[in-house]
Amino acid sequence: MIHAADLPETIAVFPLPGALLLPRGRLPLHIFEPRYLAMIEDCLKTKHRLIGMIQPREVPGTGEKRLNAIGCAGRVTGFSETEDGRYMITLAGMSRFRVREEIQGFTPYRRCSVDWAGFQRDLGPVEDDPGFQREEFLAMLGRYFQAMNLSTDWSSLKEAETELLINSLSMLCPFSPEDKQALLEAPSLTTRRETLVTLIEFALRGGSGEEIMQ
Repeated sequence: MIHAADLPETIAVFPLPGALLLPRGRLPLHIFEPRYLAMIEDCLKTKHRLIGMIQPREVPGTGEKRLNAIGCAGRVTGFSETEDGRYMITLAGMSRFRVREEIQGFTPYRRCSVDWAGFQRDLGPVEDDPGFQREEFLAMLGRYFQAMNLSTDWSSLKEAETELLINSLSMLCPFSPEDKQALLEAPSLTTRRETLVTLIEFALRGGSGEEIMQ
């Protein structure tokens, strides 16, 4: 277990559009680019084994891609190597962070100086959402999964703890990178659930301009 005092000031970051990691979540990753293979190898040599997942964003009118201000660090808890040298890893979400500045150096991957302040609850106990209405939420989710032609294990969803349910859906549903960022930055589980419901309802109304479902 990582404590606040153990969090480093500098971490490697993995800018991956649409890939969302949340505290206490699990994110499997398939690593094959040489620079990110090097990142994993260097990460495994550290005591904390943390990698920062972060969304890149395009600067309007320039085509330049910068990092969003907030990401989430995950600890490498699973690792295997394929015969052709690729890595299969699992990141366990630890804490969100705010980017102070990008570190210029000699590594082929990106590193940032980060600030962990304001995200203390990420390292705390599982969050609850007192206003969560499970049956109503699952009914809406069923319509969304049908509209998007998605499948799931409904028995697991019905039994999952509230935080696990909300965070897993936030990570797995096919939302845009901007929407994923909004879910990441939600200050509490309640606001994340409210954001998730808004995104699902928007999709059901045909938010892309096409009528998905009435």
